[in-house]
Amino acid sequence: MNHAPTAPTAVPMVPAGEDPAALRSTFALFPSGVAALSAVVPGEDGPEPVVLVASSFQVGISLDPPLVLFAVQHTSTSWPRLKAAAETGTRIGVSVLGEAHDLAARQLASRAGDRFAGITTTTLDSGAHFVHGAPVWLECSVHSQSPAGDHDVVLLQVHSLGGAPGTEPLVWHSSGFRTLTPKVGA
Repeated sequence: MNHAPTAPTAVPMVPAGEDPAALRSTFALFPSGVAALSAVVPGEDGPEPVVLVASSFQVGISLDPPLVLFAVQHTSTSWPRLKAAAETGTRIGVSVLGEAHDLAARQLASRAGDRFAGITTTTLDSGAHFVHGAPVWLECSVHSQSPAGDHDVVLLQVHSLGGAPGTEPLVWHSSGFRTLTPKVGA
């Protein structure tokens, strides 16, 4: 058997800081789940749900304590409201969205209109707010937040969990929503 090294195929590389469009399109090639982070918070006319949608959400950061994370842009208008409520004891509901939530994800991420119009939700006594039909629900509090360039990385501590096992996830890939398809013969 011949194990001689072969010449690598040339891959064109560009410096990451020189072309923001190339950086964004390269990052878009990494598939990730889509999570809606939501809580009922004080509003001008009484309690109201606030949501942000994150494709940067990651689980399994730690099992003891149970930690998950997401990154949020410094320009977010939803995160300051969620964080302020969390600082007074309100919990944040994380709904990892399922394959049937593609339109809901766009609506929840929009900057205009009633983000929850027509979307069935549940709110716990803690203020954590969830989207029905999500494969994963996590009731969380803020563990820590650290600056990271033009974003903040936020660790959330998980206090309770639930969801709809067997529901396929929604995946964000190449700037669009996708679903998982089982590999034939797997």
